[in-house]
Amino acid sequence: MKGIVIRSTGSAATVKAEDGRRIECKVKGIFKNKGLRTTNPLAVGDNVVIEPVIGGEYYVISEIEDRYNYIIRRSINLSKEAHILAANIDQALVIVTLHSPRTSFGFIDRVLITCEAYHIPAKIIVNKSDLYDNDKSLDIAANLKEVYEKAGYDILFVSALENLNLDILKELMKGKINLLTGHSGSGKSSLVNAIAPDFKLRTGEISAAHLKGMHTTTFAELFEIDEDTYIIDTPGIKEFGIVDMDKSEVRNYFPEFQKFAAQCKFADCMHVNEPDCAVKTAAENNEIAPQRYDSYLGLLVSEEITKDPWK
Repeated sequence: MKGIVIRSTGSAATVKAEDGRRIECKVKGIFKNKGLRTTNPLAVGDNVVIEPVIGGEYYVISEIEDRYNYIIRRSINLSKEAHILAANIDQALVIVTLHSPRTSFGFIDRVLITCEAYHIPAKIIVNKSDLYDNDKSLDIAANLKEVYEKAGYDILFVSALENLNLDILKELMKGKINLLTGHSGSGKSSLVNAIAPDFKLRTGEISAAHLKGMHTTTFAELFEIDEDTYIIDTPGIKEFGIVDMDKSEVRNYFPEFQKFAAQCKFADCMHVNEPDCAVKTAAENNEIAPQRYDSYLGLLVSEEITKDPWK
């Protein structure tokens, strides 16, 4: 029998079977011995084959079908290379807040280039818009909008508290498997509750000492909004570490670079110190947002951008 993984906690998983049942399954040990350098061979969103054992007393996952995409980040487990957040995603919604807590450009860019690398369309959702009522917040919001729209990303300002633009958000999600990712405290669970109140996800407080969110979601989980619309709610992430990426690849994952890169003197231009670099010139002329170009340069000197994290 086939199904989709809606929850995975390591050695066990909940699968929505093709007949509509939700079945608790164990994960066959074979998947743990395939040499996969990830903390989790099974991920939410995986399409799987399940089989009953011991007279149907319980089920096991016997096969994981090929993924058409997935999203990973560097694992906090030093013995492994990466953690798969979710698989088979139609779009990623990057949940951003301007304060309480503040989402950095660096965090946003790391998520976006990972989405680009794994062929996942991404949109930026700015939550807690009801808090942005002073000149400083409005300036930050306007700058964020300008930077990422110039890069080619759609950006939507919402408020789970005041129900602002949630109808537009629901329409963006319709008919898709949607990954929600963002910092702890960005309000992902509150957004899910506002869109689908029946789920009643647990929400958390903001740490007054550090203005950072405290984890409320402890593992990724897939929720069915309607027959064709799903949300994958992920644990809040403090840092988004990139893995399985070479420095020479990073330039390809800034989509706004591409039309200028064709005009560079050298086909393999890294857009740093090369002569007649059209990308660098475009950043100087604000045709590419300087913040994005600076973020690119920062990634090039980051030790995390390497094919092999043990080197």
